[in-house]
Amino acid sequence: MLTIEKYAAIDIGSNAVRLLISSIHEEKGKTTRFKKTSLVRVPIRLGADVFKTKNVSEENIKRMIDTMQAYQLLMRTHKVVRYKACATSAMREAENGKEVVELIKQKSGIQIDIIDGNDEAAIIAMTDLHELINTDATYLYVDVGGGSTEFTLYHNGSTITSKSFKLGTVRLLNNLVTDDIWKDVEHWISENTKAYSSVSLIGSGGNINNIFKNSGKGNGKPLSFLYLSSYYKLLNSLTYEERIWELNLNQDRADVIVPATRIYLSAMKWSGAREIYVPKIGLSDGIIKSLYSEKLKNTMI
Repeated sequence: MLTIEKYAAIDIGSNAVRLLISSIHEEKGKTTRFKKTSLVRVPIRLGADVFKTKNVSEENIKRMIDTMQAYQLLMRTHKVVRYKACATSAMREAENGKEVVELIKQKSGIQIDIIDGNDEAAIIAMTDLHELINTDATYLYVDVGGGSTEFTLYHNGSTITSKSFKLGTVRLLNNLVTDDIWKDVEHWISENTKAYSSVSLIGSGGNINNIFKNSGKGNGKPLSFLYLSSYYKLLNSLTYEERIWELNLNQDRADVIVPATRIYLSAMKWSGAREIYVPKIGLSDGIIKSLYSEKLKNTMI
């Protein structure tokens, strides 16, 4: 008998706040199917406040409350049975982060968990990469956000190591990333990938998804280092307004896409990767999978 339930994931990032609603299809004897039903994104850009002032501004607190109230209504109309809201880099660094979380719970009923970089990397690792990862190959998974970037190294289908760095697009736009952080990232990537003769990148995040979409490549096909380098040169040759007009980018994408591309290219250079796969998965997908895993564990108890 086929059963269908809807789960929701709320990803409160440094650049945007996303709501993903997925349908979970279960049938005895068959592999559970996860189908994305709805995805809503609001570009609040919390990091622009927090990385400069250490606090979420009054204006953005109001926008957060409005967004969470809207997401609560959307989850109700979709008949979502399970949800989880996770806040990442900006909220974990905000001195008023706990106050904001409590206020949002009072106003919208939504409970937000502020997770650290290791938890974020672990949740992302729960996403379905098995269809993409060859069991005899090596991959560096790079998830670029507004406040941090999570790196995970896979070899022969298993996770070798992972680390989160305060290297994000909103930080870079505001000149808040030191040379030492870049050197730490370079050292970590170089040291952890030098034992492998061939490494490919897996990229996630809205910026690399946008680049992949504009490339015209078919699903499952990688972008080359040469293509990404050329695209980076194109981005840098255009003004902010020209990127919006000529590349048809959203306002909140036209600036962050430049530092994001720099991060992916740097990771490719330091790991020796010549191609990057873009499976269009991220923290929201991992949250959905973690909710399902929790359900299975509770069922078995």
